[in-house]
Amino acid sequence: MTQKPNRKNRLTLLIFLALILGIGLGLLLNAQYVQEDNLAIQQVEASVNALKSKAVPVADTAALRQLTEQKAALVKARDAKLEPFSLLADIFLRLIKMIVAPLVFSTLVVGVAKLGDIKSVGRIGGKTLLWFFCASLLSLALGMLLVNLFQPGAHMHLPIPDAGTDLGLQKSSFSLKSFLHHIFPVSIFESLAQNEILQIVVFSLLFGTATAAIGEHGKIVIDFFEVVADIILKITGYVMNLAPIAVFGAMTAVLTKQGAGILKTYSVFIGEFYLGLASLWLLLTLLAFLFIGTRVFTLLKRMKDPALLAFSTSSSEAAFPKMMMELERFGCGKKIVSFVLPLGYSFNLDGSMMYMTFASLFIAQSYGIDLPLATQVSMLLVLMLTSKGIAGVPRASLVVIAGTLSTFNIPEAGLALLLGIDPLLDMGRSATNVIGNSIATTLVSKWERELQ
Repeated sequence: MTQKPNRKNRLTLLIFLALILGIGLGLLLNAQYVQEDNLAIQQVEASVNALKSKAVPVADTAALRQLTEQKAALVKARDAKLEPFSLLADIFLRLIKMIVAPLVFSTLVVGVAKLGDIKSVGRIGGKTLLWFFCASLLSLALGMLLVNLFQPGAHMHLPIPDAGTDLGLQKSSFSLKSFLHHIFPVSIFESLAQNEILQIVVFSLLFGTATAAIGEHGKIVIDFFEVVADIILKITGYVMNLAPIAVFGAMTAVLTKQGAGILKTYSVFIGEFYLGLASLWLLLTLLAFLFIGTRVFTLLKRMKDPALLAFSTSSSEAAFPKMMMELERFGCGKKIVSFVLPLGYSFNLDGSMMYMTFASLFIAQSYGIDLPLATQVSMLLVLMLTSKGIAGVPRASLVVIAGTLSTFNIPEAGLALLLGIDPLLDMGRSATNVIGNSIATTLVSKWERELQ
């Protein structure tokens, strides 16, 4: 019994050491290895900005295109130098993504089938979605409150940019049709292949409910998927041994590209955003304390490994398998964990929600666009809808923000203000998603009397 805690503490220590070493090496390489590359990129950026400020679009279109292509080539050459470090994180994340879809499918089918009937699924699902709605609303509203209080973009006084500015992001304009298509799968195999978590959840709910409905015949299927889940969790244990190497590679690559300067340039915005995340952690902890008392501190202690992993890799998915194991060890009912946690990865991304309101209003402030309270509330509600099911999309928060900005006539080019620091902000919101979903799973277990 003493080996598991020792091994767990050793992994935490190794991840933390990898984090520190990655930061140190990244700053060193930024100053030495890619210094000339970064200077060349900065010079081209300065030329692009100077050309844009002349406001002679017809004459300078060809020159601007040439400079843009030159910058892209320079960035590609620099990133190629850092590929060995990026690959360390990429391989780990690919292994985690390989696990997530079958793990969500198998555990959710077992969880729903063991609930027994549609009535139980509806009862627990109702409680779960009610908490998700309240937590999402809290995250969005807190972000709106703080960004209005701090006014981080008010001092920038930027001119309104050209409407055609391209940021390299796929737009995501909200429509009921696209929203529904994102929920309901055409093929479960396609959804599994593409890690479409929300679609997998929908099929798993139907499959699990139908398995429970056929009675004794379904027991064979339940036993099969239980074994599958156990096997995948065993694979997770193997993959997790690579976590320190992945953290080291990810931090080295990010700091080598960005350097310490990006922290100084946006230190106020970064500081205020992380203060917002800390406030959200505090509020969620206080709400959990009302229901489970001082056990919430034990829960947070158990979540330090998954949260640190999510923070270091900027990926909530990376922490998903570890979260499942830790929540069950904490005392949450296995069937509740199997049911609630996969839903949380589509409906309860608290850190991402706060970031989306924070970023959207920051961009509006930067261009001097005054948004009335009613408009801000409308934006908040749109973000609540468009953010569902974004967990598996690369740079998902930025994509959703791009669509929301266009809806409210805010220049989408303002996202360029955040592209440089997005990896740093993504770390905090990924860790917050872990905390939010762990608290949600624990509270539903408590309400269902499944918390030991």
